[in-house]
Amino acid sequence: MATEQLLIDFPAISTAEWEAAIARDLKGADFEKRLIWHAEEGITVKPYYRAEDLTNLAAFDQRPGEFPYRRSARATAGWEIREVVEANDPESANRAARAAVAGGAEAISYCGLLMQNPDELGVSIANLQEIPIHFENANEKLVRLLLESLIERPLIVRISTGFDPLANLQFAENIVRAAPLGFVPFSLHADAFEEAGATTVQEIGFALAAGAEFLAAMTESGIDVEHAAEAIEFSFAVGSNYFFQIAKLRAFRLLWSRVAESFDASSDGSRARIAARTSRWNKTVYDPYVNILRATTEAMAAVLGGADAVTVASFDDCFKKPDEASRRLARNTQLLLKHEASLGRVADPGGGSYFIEALTESLACASWNTMQQIEARGGFLKARQDGFIAGALERSSAAREAAVANRRRVLIGTNQFANSNEQAIDRVDEGRMSAVRRAASAYEKLRLRCERRVADGSKNPCVLLAEIGDMKMRAARSNFALNFFACAGFQIETKRFKKAAEIAETAADLLVLCSSDAEYAAFTASLMQRMRKLGRTTPVIIAGNPEDAEQLKAAGVADFVHVRSNPLEVLTRWQGRLGIRD
Repeated sequence: MATEQLLIDFPAISTAEWEAAIARDLKGADFEKRLIWHAEEGITVKPYYRAEDLTNLAAFDQRPGEFPYRRSARATAGWEIREVVEANDPESANRAARAAVAGGAEAISYCGLLMQNPDELGVSIANLQEIPIHFENANEKLVRLLLESLIERPLIVRISTGFDPLANLQFAENIVRAAPLGFVPFSLHADAFEEAGATTVQEIGFALAAGAEFLAAMTESGIDVEHAAEAIEFSFAVGSNYFFQIAKLRAFRLLWSRVAESFDASSDGSRARIAARTSRWNKTVYDPYVNILRATTEAMAAVLGGADAVTVASFDDCFKKPDEASRRLARNTQLLLKHEASLGRVADPGGGSYFIEALTESLACASWNTMQQIEARGGFLKARQDGFIAGALERSSAAREAAVANRRRVLIGTNQFANSNEQAIDRVDEGRMSAVRRAASAYEKLRLRCERRVADGSKNPCVLLAEIGDMKMRAARSNFALNFFACAGFQIETKRFKKAAEIAETAADLLVLCSSDAEYAAFTASLMQRMRKLGRTTPVIIAGNPEDAEQLKAAGVADFVHVRSNPLEVLTRWQGRLGIRD
């Protein structure tokens, strides 16, 4: 049946008609404030998109695998399931790699494996002749060893490394000149930008500038641009901002093809090879199984964005060395997406989506401007040397971490909806916890302080949430306070009272009064009077931000917690007052 016939009973609705309907539903509320999202990247996201938003967009209607590769670098669907193998010696690394392949992995990334000679290299790749292998922590010696081995005995599969060519351009030039087909000796790490706090626009723009610097250096030394382009892989970390992450990879491919084209690369030579991995920045020690859910959406975004290889980190990777069970869960996440969810059957399933295409274009335009700023400063290396890139990353990182601290950016189980009864101290490697910059670190430090106190034989302070008065407000304030104080790992008890004086007789280290603003003055006066008679000095906090806060302070209230409070500052202060310190 033709599309026209399917839609014949649905008359066309103009944008003006949609906007009029929205205005009626808003009933005078501000459209901009209620429905427009101003993302941290400086991009404005509308509540809806229509075909007219795709007018004049570059190459959105071309097929996957066609220049400029907005939709995919490949005409066919699918991606490599790449698994990280942590090992120090070649034999155990090879054993773990073969087990991973037997379990469904399609490519291996060795992490921490540095070999000294061809024999050790041979052991590491034994019985993996048809499996692409990536050496993530390669140094110059290993890159040279790989090159010499491949020249002497070419393999039929791709070998790649995570070595940054910008670390030594003269070395990179020598390797590229001699690199045989199938050897990708270098990686440009956009993932490092993401985990240093970059916005999506900065990730793309910085990666483009780094890639352009590499191509310029290689072509100036007489190396063919396509040979140079084939020598690099771009590594991206994929975060939880789902649609932005899909559009990020699409926008980068589109822009990289233009960068390569500017160096006179052919259409085929302008393809970017992208290896994506789930972000480490948003993974948490507490409520760790939520990391599985985060990684699933991130893997989906990487796949839908068209990554060539995808790595899903084990859920416990941020606090201990993953075991076989957690590695299997991570691997099976991708196997499910590929074989049960059938994401491996369609190339660029988001192609033509008004929102995704418009977002791809917005990211591409903003990222191109970022790259041009770096080029105007003399290129990536100069911008890095003069502190421009570090300064930009520090500013964006500070904004991102402030959003986490104030819970505008949510980490389930850490800064929102925490399980205060959960214990982590016996299962974490604190060195591994601090190995990379993570959003949850500050909140995790709060929790671990309480756990260490208990481990040392001291009592964990008890926070009493005293519900009283207005039924609706006491429940709402109590739920807010429970969520607030649970993030610090305090022992929390909730109890309902009929009279404020009764609260003073209940044992606690901290009292949080949960009621309505109108009732706080009377309840506080009664509570304080009874506490003075009993000789109790338990601090009293009010859940809320009433207008008469100054009068309540004068009556003896120690603090207020509400949606505008900075949880990290408040909780750290109260841990200190209750004797919990590092």
